[in-house]
Amino acid sequence: MQPPLFLERDGHRTWLKWHRGRRKASDPAFTSSRILEAMQLGASVEVDLVIHGDHGCAVLHNLSLEKETTGTGLVRETSADMLRQLHLRGNDGHPLPERVMLLEDLFALLGENPPHPDALLQLDFKEDLAALDPLTVENFAVSVMPLAAQVILSGGAFDAISLLASSTPMLKIGYDPCYGESLSRLRASGDFRTFIADALRAAPDARMIYLHHEIVLAADEAGFDLIGAVHAAGRKVDAWTISAVNSTTISQVDRLLQLKVDQITTDDPEGLAAALNS
Repeated sequence: MQPPLFLERDGHRTWLKWHRGRRKASDPAFTSSRILEAMQLGASVEVDLVIHGDHGCAVLHNLSLEKETTGTGLVRETSADMLRQLHLRGNDGHPLPERVMLLEDLFALLGENPPHPDALLQLDFKEDLAALDPLTVENFAVSVMPLAAQVILSGGAFDAISLLASSTPMLKIGYDPCYGESLSRLRASGDFRTFIADALRAAPDARMIYLHHEIVLAADEAGFDLIGAVHAAGRKVDAWTISAVNSTTISQVDRLLQLKVDQITTDDPEGLAAALNS
C-alpha cells in the first residue's frame, strides 16, 4: 500500500494531513514513532503545543494533563523534567509505553532522523498572546530554528503566532479563524464573504487558512466558494477535521476535492486514501 500522503483529482493535489500524528484511526495521538514515520515519508503532519512550567512547549493538546497523560494538574504548572516522566494515554485511556515529548525533544529526534524534503510539520499553538513571555519565545526559536523551513506554525491567536514566528526566520505561518459557534453564527447570518475577508485581513502573513470542513461545505451550499476566495488571495486552505471514514465523510471529502481544497486534516489518512482511491 502506498503511504497516505495526498489525493490527486483533476490535476489538483490535496495533501492528507496526519492529525496529531495519526496514520490511521486506531493510532494514539502524538507518538514519536508515527510522527517520525510521517516526516520521513514526506507527509504533512500536525502536532499541538501548550506551554509548560519551564518556559517551553509540550507536545499536547489540552491545558491539563489528566486526559492525555498519566499526570494530573495543569501543563503550565508542570516542569519539563516531570513531563518527560509521564506516559501518553491511548484512545482507550490506558497508558502507553511512549512518554510525553517536549518541543525540543521532537526536534532533536528529527535532527537525528532527517525528514523527507516534502515533509511539513504543523505546530498548532493552543494558547494566546498572554501565555507568552520572552524566555518561552526564545526557547521556541532555539528548538525550531534548525528545521524551520519544514515547519508551519498555526493557531487561532494570530498575534501570538506572529510573535513566535518573528523569532524564527523561514518559519511559515497559518491561521484558523474558526472558533466557538462559528458555524452556527455563519449559518444564521449567511455572510461567508465577510467571514473570510476578515480572516484574511487579520492574518496577512498566513500562507494557510485552516477552516472547519463543515463551514466550507455550508458556504458551498449557500453558493459561496470559501476555498476560491482564499485562493484568489494567494493563500491555501486546510479543511479540518475528518475524524472517521464513512459514507457521509466520503461524500464530504469528495466535494472538498471538487472545490480544490489544498489539504484535508484527518485522523485516518490511511482509511481515507483507501476509500477515495478504491
